[in-house]
Amino acid sequence: MNIDRFWNIIESARSSAAVSRVRFDDALVDLLTGCPPKEILEYAERFDEVHDALYRWDVWAAAYLMGGGCSDDSFMDFRAGVIALGRDWYERVALSPDSLAGHPAVIEAASEHDDEALFYEDVNYAASGAFTRLTGNPDSFYEAWAEYRPTDKQNSDAADMGEDFDFDDADEMHRRLPRLARLYLEAGDWLKRRTT
Repeated sequence: MNIDRFWNIIESARSSAAVSRVRFDDALVDLLTGCPPKEILEYAERFDEVHDALYRWDVWAAAYLMGGGCSDDSFMDFRAGVIALGRDWYERVALSPDSLAGHPAVIEAASEHDDEALFYEDVNYAASGAFTRLTGNPDSFYEAWAEYRPTDKQNSDAADMGEDFDFDDADEMHRRLPRLARLYLEAGDWLKRRTT
């Protein structure tokens, strides 16, 4: 599966979710369930590639600002949420995580002090959900994946995450992510969020 096909699946699921008013992850699983098993595995491979490409300190800092903190697991969910926004927003974030300050859901979440915007755990498991639905076996995806990628070297090489910096330093966050910092580091709000 090439990257265009991957993004077509994401966009089709986004459209389906909007039309039928279902959750994006449910629409994605529905769509993947209609694919041959090999294509689901190829989707998972592309998903891992675009997901891993966001494994950077600047993206993590954006998640940290938006979530009032961000653990390793939460950062996985955040990157899945960025993918769920579609190719256009994914590419914007990959170029500059600060661009998220212009996304309507992020603006709304900031105004409502919602620290869960874009953290979308279930998107990480769409391929396995589709396999489970097809086979009735919750382990079927992982068994198929082991055969599909028997020499998978995931996490064997350290990712180039860019320059690390202190996410708790408000001045540094303003310097590196000025637009998001303006949304999330309002007077007093930063201290309140960090101590609760």
